[in-house]
Amino acid sequence: MATEFLDTEYGRRLAYRFSPPRHGRTFVWLSGFKSDMQGTKVRVLEQWARGRGEGFLAFDYSGHGESGGAFAEGTISSWREDTLAAISNLTSGPLVLVGSSMGGWMALLASQAFPGRVSALVLIAPAPDFTEKLMWPTFDEATRASILDAGHVLLPSEYGEPYPITRALIEDGARWSLLDEPIEFQGPVRILQGQEDPDVPWRHAFRLIDQITSSDVIFTLVKDGDHRLSREADIARLIATCEEL
Repeated sequence: MATEFLDTEYGRRLAYRFSPPRHGRTFVWLSGFKSDMQGTKVRVLEQWARGRGEGFLAFDYSGHGESGGAFAEGTISSWREDTLAAISNLTSGPLVLVGSSMGGWMALLASQAFPGRVSALVLIAPAPDFTEKLMWPTFDEATRASILDAGHVLLPSEYGEPYPITRALIEDGARWSLLDEPIEFQGPVRILQGQEDPDVPWRHAFRLIDQITSSDVIFTLVKDGDHRLSREADIARLIATCEEL
């Protein structure tokens, strides 16, 4: 599918790919922090969905991939707005949200915003509350001081160039914390997690399992799996999980 663009009510331009469903259901891919819709997992899932006649939507948050805006200006609030705008403007009918890392947080937030439409969640190394519960506690005093005083810090990344972490990102993230109280969702939830994930510890997923109200939750731990879970066997497991739903 060719890339198209959506000008949202929030004044941001989002790149997306969409194919309408033949059966009424749409799978929505929600990317991770500093990731985009060109990855291997999303491309394979897209091909699978189209082959089955399922609808499929993938998009880049503002400041990511081909979308407009600067990454350093992004916050959880703005990326949530992007998610809600893409879903509300481009899809209709029932949804299965497939969220990777930060995309898992976005999927959970979207499930709260569209309670009548989200029928299931597939979460890969889900990272709800990562700014407050995973990122901030690991920073040393110098890094915290730089964020608070200068407003940002550049952190090295195993996946590319260093990226900025801003005070606005950290402070805004706390507004959208989910793991401190029950998360209302009654549909099927499937979680795929690597035990060797250096970015989102596998025990973090158990905080989500404890809080989500659905009784239909299955957690799959891949002992030698990393954060991306992009190996051939990992992707086959993702597709099998989506087929099961």
